[in-house]
Order: sequence, then C-alpha cells, then structure tokens
Amino acid sequence: MVKDTPIITGYYRYTDIWFDWSSTLPNLDDARPLKAILASPQLTTPLPILSILFMSKVLMGYRCTLDATGESRLLFSSAQVDYIRYWLHAMQLTKEIIPLPYSDCLLTESDLRGVTTVAYANGGALRGAVKQIEKNNKRLKGMANPALEARRRVFERVRTFWMEKKGVWCAIDFEAWEYDHSVITEFGWSLIGWKEGQELRKMGHLIVEENQKYRNSQYVPEHRYDYGFGESKLVKKALLSKAINDFIIELGEYGPVFLVFHDNHQDIKYLKSLNVSLEGLKYIDHVEKFPDGGLFVVDTSDLFAALEGVTDRRGLGRMCHLIQIPTRNLHNAGNDAYYTLEAMISMAAGDPVDIQREKRWPNRTTQGVKVELLML
Repeated sequence: MVKDTPIITGYYRYTDIWFDWSSTLPNLDDARPLKAILASPQLTTPLPILSILFMSKVLMGYRCTLDATGESRLLFSSAQVDYIRYWLHAMQLTKEIIPLPYSDCLLTESDLRGVTTVAYANGGALRGAVKQIEKNNKRLKGMANPALEARRRVFERVRTFWMEKKGVWCAIDFEAWEYDHSVITEFGWSLIGWKEGQELRKMGHLIVEENQKYRNSQYVPEHRYDYGFGESKLVKKALLSKAINDFIIELGEYGPVFLVFHDNHQDIKYLKSLNVSLEGLKYIDHVEKFPDGGLFVVDTSDLFAALEGVTDRRGLGRMCHLIQIPTRNLHNAGNDAYYTLEAMISMAAGDPVDIQREKRWPNRTTQGVKVELLML
C-alpha cells in the first residue's frame, strides 16, 4: 500500500519569489508572465486574480521574524504561490503549470516567529516597506543582548496571539499601604475577551473595607476613591481572596486567559499571598502556539522595553505618556489596570516592533534599536 505523501506548507521570502523564482523555471518563456504578475504595481492593482488571492484591493501578504537571527522578512504563503502558478496556467499565460520554487527556500513554522498579515495600498508603500525592513535588519546586525532579544520575541508573540481575537486579556493591579506592602488596600481589573465571536469589555475596582484607615501620601499618591471607569465597591478583607479567586476561575470561560500586568512580580506575589489558584501559570515567552486554554502572564513593561530597545523598565505613567495614552489618577488599582490594558492593546494591535518604533518616534533610533527619548 502506497503511503500518502505529506503536504508541507509554509512561507517564501518576498525577495526569493521576486528575484529568484523566474530564473529557475525550465521554460524561460514562462518567466515574463511570472515577473509581470509579481511586479509591485500589479500586486497592488485590483485585478481579479489578486482580489481573490489577497481577498482585498490591496496587496495582502505576510511578515515574520526569523527565529535564528531576529531579522524581519516579507513573505508569501505557499498557498499564495500555488494560486499564482495555477492562475497563470488557467489564463494560458504559461504552457504548463510552473514548478514551485526550490524547496530550500520554503520556510516552515519552526523557522519563524510572529507571522502576521500585512497590507500595502500601492507599489510605493510596498517598496517603502522593503526598504524599511532592510534598514531595521541592518540595525540588528551584531546585537548581542539576550534580555532584549527575548523581549523582542515576546513582543511579536503577543502581537500574533492578539490577532487571534480569542480568549481573554485581563489586566489586574493591586494597591497596598506604602508602609507595609502586605496590607492590600485595592484590587482593580480591566478585560477584553471574546465569547462566540462577540467582543466583551468589563472592568471593576474593589476597596478593602477594613483597610481604608491605611492611607498613602508620603511615597505614593492617594487616589483610592478616584476610580474613573465605574463605581468602586467595598469588599470585606475576609472575602477578598474568594472574590479574586472566583474572578480568575470565571475568566477561564473565555478560553485561554492572558493576565496582563505592568511589572508583574509584585502583583503575582499579592495573588499568591491571597491563595489565589494559579495552577499551570506560564509566562507567554514559554508558549509557542496559541493555546486552547490555560493561564499566561503578559507584562507591558517588557513589551515597552522591546519597543524602546532597552532592558530597563519604565513606570506605567511614563510608558503611557510615551505611547500617547492620556492618564488620570494613577495609583488607583482600577485606573492602573485600565491603562495597562489600553497600553497592551496599543502595542499588540500595532505594527511589528521595528516598524512600530519608527512610526511612534521617527528618526530617534540613532544606534542599534534603542530610541532616544530623553526629550519626550
């Protein structure tokens, strides 16, 4: 019995398809129509083939980060390449179905991280993207900073997972008494999730009733009663643990739960001190593919460090200022959770890290991938 040959799918570099594919064809007469359809003005013209192939009147392709080097590339999927082959033959532009590019240039999922869809409205935008990617890749040459490289990987992973529009992303924050951090005074949350394809937004703020007498002012501003996104609720100290634990469990109804923090270490300590169940908790940098369920840590201080091109962490207020998210009454747990989630969404829904950095702070990356933000 003949075994079925496995079908391998993946991606091809834009440059391999554009520059090399036509030169490898056995029938050189087929090179001209192939080159014509791959020319960037044709790719961004709403021809019937491209309307079907790219599902749009603009070029739709892919962008990735190479796992081995951290460099970015524009890609075609193997499905797009196949469609071009069959379309050219169906339109009688080639005598036979042209062969696939040589197998060595096929990139599989294991070679890549952070594969995302990109779109360009015209040939100029496409050419500009290619130049910008080349410029960014040159900046990465010789970069030997494992901590920063890890954060850049996390940035692209969060972007990729966010594009799934599944599960729930929930920012949480605690406030405590400035003279004794074991005295928890507030808990806040803000979430966005999807159930049956419908987007849901919820947020809230709890004040620990018995701890209202513990006021901040010396080192941390007191904004306990300044929640800006709804009505604060009092909760008995004895019921705080159960309230948070039940809340985390309920989040599992969405599917995978992405807990979003700004500098997660202290908040996770608070969760553990309250005996909140965190079974199976993983950091998102340990997750390769979008999960079916589970509990995962996302940290906006890591995301912003990747965007800024540094390993130091910025405070929540400074980060929000630099990515142009207006804030009010920080150091209220509900407000901090709200702004943390908004910052995460702003970065996750944006372009890949290098393109996003240039768009946010043009011409401020003077060395490597670090942004000069002293005057901002």
